Amino acid sequence: MGLERCRARVCSQRFSIPGSDAIVPLAEICIFVVVIAFGQRIAPAQNAHKPDGQSTPVKASAVVNSPVELKDITSTTHIHFNHLSSPDKRYIVESMSGGVALIDYDRDGWPDIFFTNAPDVDMSLAGIKAKSALYHNNHDGTFTDVTDKAGVGYPCWAMGAVVGDYNNDGWPDLLVSCFGGVVLYRNNGDGTFTDVTKQSGLSADKGWTTGAAFGDYDGDGYVDLFVPHYVDLNLNDLPTLGSKKTCMYHDIAVQCGPRGLRGSPDNLYHNNRDGTFTDVSKEAGVDDSQHYFGLTAVWSDFNQDGKLDLFVANDGEPNYLYRNDGGRFTDVALPAGIAVNRDGYEQANMGVALGDYLHTGRFSLAITHFSEEYTTLFRNDGDLNFNDVSQEAGLLRATSPYVGWGDAFFDADNDGWVDFVQVNGHVYPQVDTKDIGTNYREPKLFFLNERNGTFRNLSQSAGPALQVPQVSRGLAVGDLFNDGHLELVVENIEGSPVILRAVSDEKNHWIEFELAGGKSNRLALNARVRVVAGDLAQVDEVRSGGSYLSQNDLRLHFGLGKHNKADSVEITWPSGTKETLRNLQADRIYDLLEGEGVVPREKIRPGAAKR
Repeated sequence: MGLERCRARVCSQRFSIPGSDAIVPLAEICIFVVVIAFGQRIAPAQNAHKPDGQSTPVKASAVVNSPVELKDITSTTHIHFNHLSSPDKRYIVESMSGGVALIDYDRDGWPDIFFTNAPDVDMSLAGIKAKSALYHNNHDGTFTDVTDKAGVGYPCWAMGAVVGDYNNDGWPDLLVSCFGGVVLYRNNGDGTFTDVTKQSGLSADKGWTTGAAFGDYDGDGYVDLFVPHYVDLNLNDLPTLGSKKTCMYHDIAVQCGPRGLRGSPDNLYHNNRDGTFTDVSKEAGVDDSQHYFGLTAVWSDFNQDGKLDLFVANDGEPNYLYRNDGGRFTDVALPAGIAVNRDGYEQANMGVALGDYLHTGRFSLAITHFSEEYTTLFRNDGDLNFNDVSQEAGLLRATSPYVGWGDAFFDADNDGWVDFVQVNGHVYPQVDTKDIGTNYREPKLFFLNERNGTFRNLSQSAGPALQVPQVSRGLAVGDLFNDGHLELVVENIEGSPVILRAVSDEKNHWIEFELAGGKSNRLALNARVRVVAGDLAQVDEVRSGGSYLSQNDLRLHFGLGKHNKADSVEITWPSGTKETLRNLQADRIYDLLEGEGVVPREKIRPGAAKR
């Protein structure tokens, strides 16, 4: 979000390289144009379940030069939700919310949807709350609002939401990040949630929290929690529209921040395995002593050494890549090539997507940014080496006009190669008052994987829904209807959300997995699955958080192209255990239990929730 950089300055910030006495500048000379940085076991076939009660597949309409259409099906889902919004966005806090989470809260095998909501400043000061919403999946293509029954309507000034099982009882819990701390909802296993923020030890967090993530960084079988923080902001002392140089954009008076405002430190909370957390940020080395503007965190074992590393996207500041050295972390983002872009410039760093778009077995990162920048694709070359290949991949020019937020790698046409999508929307409504080449409401972008390291921009040919200009923020991806077609759930900061369904005339096969840990954490967060089908070899990972303030379906989806089975499926569990399954038929959803392979669904469904 809107970090206004100066027009031309010499970078004064310097960094020390871990393990070295060398001090290097961010870039020898950084000339900045106006940039805004927001600036094995083979299970019997009967243990696999084919989709039942699914909605009627939507036939793709004729799409010129595109094998896939992203079709707007919102009107058929019975979802009626509106994110509140002030029309003029006078303050930065009014522009940043809008996360969405897919959470199968009742463990029936069908993803449900949680939409966050937020008031404006005037509402908040007057004590008026904004109601978030939980929609239950009815298994027939529609959803029912169960917010009041579930008890999750008024958590806070809600920013985003992520899923994790903090008490390891198998029932997915919901963490809401807030302007003013976090709210942890314990899943009671009966369709209701209880706010356990205070008793869990998380109520001491009072900062502006953003894209949090659960992950078991010490391998004890219980997920820990990392919470990035954004701006240190006081609603009773807010800078006014256009009141400083950093509150001007192309000579237009706009909201102030984050540049010119104070940042906030980040927090790592260790799970004590008794329903409580302890703040270990400083001793772990991830407390963000620089007080950068943190927006999105993701856990992943980037160097594949068996220990979870942590990536943190900072708005208009260098990113962090914390290498896990065994309970303590070292920031290696600069030598790894992922702190800044290829030219040494800091970028807005908002939404984060991980995906093996090259079939190398390594997760690359795509990070969305402000307009006049570009979505940065950091190719993972292994051994903690990343390269900005945005231009070579075909993303640079197409993304630079837009303010990007939620993003995802996903296989839109089930050909076995993940494609890329991002949602957009400006932060300043005032840009519509002047012809500066950008608008407040913006279209979405879709790129087809060309299987050679490049993407083809199909944003204008993959259906009319992408071209509808909106002010989008959160994005979550999942198979809502259990039929092998992925849906994109987009939360707009103004008005209603949008659900886009990926449909194609290509009759490609697919396979999906829901994982349950035994020795590992029960939701199997950061379990890694490698699927081989003929000449296709793909890797994906169960992951908490990511995108922008959002949560994807925890189940893993793989397109198989024309292959009607997966020859092998190798699971690397968080505990380090590896299992290999063979000859699994396509077009099915498999339930996998650590140590037992494919099992009937009732075997991974949890019993009574912990209270």
